[in-house]
Amino acid sequence: MKVSDRMKDRKWIRGAIDIGIFLLVPVICFFLMEFYTHNPFEEVRPIAKWLNIFLFELIAWIIFLISGSIKIALRSELGIAMVFGLANAYVVRFRTNPIVPWDLLSWKTAASVASNYDFTPDTRMVLVTILFLLLMVAVSVVKLKFTSLELWKRIVPALGVIMVLVFFAGRLQDEEYQTSHKLYPFLFTPVYMTDVNGIAVTFTMNLAYMSIDKPEGYDGEEMAALYEDFVAEENSVSENDSASQGSTLSEEDSLPNMIVIMNEAFSDLAALGEFESNEDYMPFIHSLQDGAENTITGTLNVSVCGGNTANSEFEFLTGSSMAFLPQGSIPYQQYIKGEIDALPSYLASLGYKTVGMHPYGASGWERDEVYPWLGFEETMFLADFVGENYIRKYVSDKSCYDEIISLYEEKNEAEPLFVFNVTMQNHGAYGDAYDNFTPDISVEGADIFSLEQYLSLMKVSDAAFEEFINYFAQEEEKTLVVFFGDHQPNDTIASPILKLNGKSVKNLSEEELKLRYEVPYVIWANYDIAEAQNEDTSLNYLGAHVLEQAGIERIGMWAYLEELEEEYPVISSMRVITSEGADTNATVENEGLQLYQSLQYYMLFEK
Repeated sequence: MKVSDRMKDRKWIRGAIDIGIFLLVPVICFFLMEFYTHNPFEEVRPIAKWLNIFLFELIAWIIFLISGSIKIALRSELGIAMVFGLANAYVVRFRTNPIVPWDLLSWKTAASVASNYDFTPDTRMVLVTILFLLLMVAVSVVKLKFTSLELWKRIVPALGVIMVLVFFAGRLQDEEYQTSHKLYPFLFTPVYMTDVNGIAVTFTMNLAYMSIDKPEGYDGEEMAALYEDFVAEENSVSENDSASQGSTLSEEDSLPNMIVIMNEAFSDLAALGEFESNEDYMPFIHSLQDGAENTITGTLNVSVCGGNTANSEFEFLTGSSMAFLPQGSIPYQQYIKGEIDALPSYLASLGYKTVGMHPYGASGWERDEVYPWLGFEETMFLADFVGENYIRKYVSDKSCYDEIISLYEEKNEAEPLFVFNVTMQNHGAYGDAYDNFTPDISVEGADIFSLEQYLSLMKVSDAAFEEFINYFAQEEEKTLVVFFGDHQPNDTIASPILKLNGKSVKNLSEEELKLRYEVPYVIWANYDIAEAQNEDTSLNYLGAHVLEQAGIERIGMWAYLEELEEEYPVISSMRVITSEGADTNATVENEGLQLYQSLQYYMLFEK
């Protein structure tokens, strides 16, 4: 064989090896990215593995055709997968749920609280990252390039591959395709969805929800007419109330002050299972739950866990439900772009002074823009809290309550006050020690500092709330106080309690998972209201309950919710409970919830 022929053979073999490496690395890339959080060999469904790999192969081909270099394509894909997989692992650690496309809109909020979390990598993160870096070095052996080929000749096939990628992404978002390829489609269990479908496929499926489709059978004109009927009724009621409920009202009939405290990460972990602590970590709340005068208590079903506080605000303030929106989406950032009917705007129309209060950055979840659209006439953010007491790195609950008391004492006596206070004291993370806070709650069988710190924070919150209630118990001016947690803490805190009860966050049944979305709530008044215990509900209804206890007529969406609650006592992104006691979800109950979903769609996207 001639030397030239041998050189051609070697070049052909070298090229074949390079192509082989080019096809193999995206496969490895997929498995490594998954390994940041779980074992893909065991958990990702067989067909889903191939679908993920196909996505990785398409992306590699696109980068290769544009750059003309296999080495650049592989290093780029490895780098993207490593960064995304590592970021997703941290998000799962801090928030429980994985990254979703709309998280990209929340980067400012994430950046504002990033310094409060411990980013020390675990062993799995270190090992997987090392393997990624070794692969980036190893692909240097690949020499095949097409840079000599004119760019436009590479762009044409690259556009062809991009079109294939777009078509494939569309297929992944098609319900029939998902069913036929055994993909798990239910957004209300995002961790399981990602584990069995794979990160890349799940992310691509979720891209379909960056915009919201109209509900099935939606008639915009019909909803507009129905909604305008509600608004006309509201305006009629508001005018009558303004004329009849001014400063001439008797004390007995006056509008009460309404103070709503949505307490950051406040929850009773006993909802997850039994455990023994050295002392009661929320004695006052527990005493109210045992039965207290002019008090209503129960379990509140929320739609988020471990984070996304703004969604709990959205449900309470608007009467809407995250059950009809993608899991992890943020209406404050994605859907609310102007004035919207909400509890603050309705109360302002009745003569209330409305104040939205949050002792942290004004731009978090874009509250500084959204709060005025919801009807808050005044807002207070961290810059407005001067000389306050801090616990760890955050303004304490007590300082928030002191500010509320100041607003109450300084207001015009004839003007009722509505305050919505989102606290910050109990925000994660819980693993760092601080000079200004020493945990004093311990759990038998779980010597874990972060759990002890979390429960100790609950105790401090409980004591501050008791002091707050005692203040208004002595006041003659009618005042209604509402207290609830926005969500439970992340899996790091829940895991020890679950473990004590023979469970794991990785293997919770659907029924057990729903317990992660339960928090306590309290409605208390310094005037006569009917006492009740175990009044379980969901956050979308709580605003209507508050209006009822305040003696304010429920109109518009709130009036509709009063009727709907009789048929569906609980509606959240995690569960729907029917009047017959069936525990199901919004997808199954789509027909019965169609009007509610349509009204919400009109309010958010068309009104």
